[in-house]
Amino acid sequence: MAFTRAASDDGGMANTAPGTIPAYAVAYLRDVDFGDEIIRYMREIDATLEPFGGEFIVHGGQPDVREGDWGGGDLVVIKFPDKEAAVRWYESAAYQRIAALRENNSHSIVALVEGVAPGHTGSKRVDELLGRQVS
Repeated sequence: MAFTRAASDDGGMANTAPGTIPAYAVAYLRDVDFGDEIIRYMREIDATLEPFGGEFIVHGGQPDVREGDWGGGDLVVIKFPDKEAAVRWYESAAYQRIAALRENNSHSIVALVEGVAPGHTGSKRVDELLGRQVS
């Protein structure tokens, strides 16, 4: 699927083709051994993302925890034009070649999740969950 990359103030929708729903790879990493293998992983991941339109939205940083016990660790969020692109990236030979560098040097949870369409609301989601027709 084709997509565009443009600087904009659209809340991060610039790399998403009209009518598509963006998707995200979300990773929670704890106990990272920041040695040669993680450094190699971080240097090589960019080239695996580019063919699938992936871009970092969150990459570590200190969270401002407002509720609950964070427990430490790093959060990484990578945006893709759609769920298919996210799946193709994760399953690609290029990414799988380096995935073990992260897996062997951290305790990680990784999930792929579809985003929401523009105009999404909590009320519409309730209607969907209750099986109602949403207009």
